[in-house]
Amino acid sequence: MKQILIIGMGRFGRHIARKLNDLDIQVLGIDNDEEKVREVLPYVTNAEVGDATNQDFLKTLGLKNFDVCIVAVGDNFLASLEITSYLKELGARKVVSRAARDTQEKFLLRNGADAVVYPEKLMGNLTAMRYSSDNIFDYIQIGKDFAVFEIAVPNEWLGKTIGQVDVRKHYNINIIAIKKDDNVSVTPGASHILNSEESLLVLGKDKDIRSAFHILG
Repeated sequence: MKQILIIGMGRFGRHIARKLNDLDIQVLGIDNDEEKVREVLPYVTNAEVGDATNQDFLKTLGLKNFDVCIVAVGDNFLASLEITSYLKELGARKVVSRAARDTQEKFLLRNGADAVVYPEKLMGNLTAMRYSSDNIFDYIQIGKDFAVFEIAVPNEWLGKTIGQVDVRKHYNINIIAIKKDDNVSVTPGASHILNSEESLLVLGKDKDIRSAFHILG
């Protein structure tokens, strides 16, 4: 079973802890604020109050036992940078750190972070994309150029089969699933007839999806 260390039990850290708890993953939560540690106790395997900028304290955690160490500190970038560097120096296998700005991401990567998460930027992109069109229901960016959109079936496609629309040939995108209510049909066949009660999950380059569905941007 995976073991994950989360340093910083603010809103972001707590959200991660709750989700990992749902996935039955063992989590050790760390914060220097006793109240925040108390709040996260229902969602973690264990929690400790401590200063993660102190190398001696970090050494007591057995960092090499964790598959991932997440630095979720959001209100003190210097502390986040210091913790990230120390974790790597002390032998942490994988360090994932939170950034609030592009410049922070660069510094974190240079100082030991294996990956950087940017929750504010991700949420901003999702919100902008979600409300840029009434036909977009969800959006996930995959890498720099690719994305998955959940989108309404265009009127001109209604009553046609997937084979007749042939999005791969005409638009260079793929329909990877069809969603109706809470039911999802993965890799639907070419004979499936599209209707207005469904939404499509399509994968492709962001620019190709925009072009296929006439999304501005």
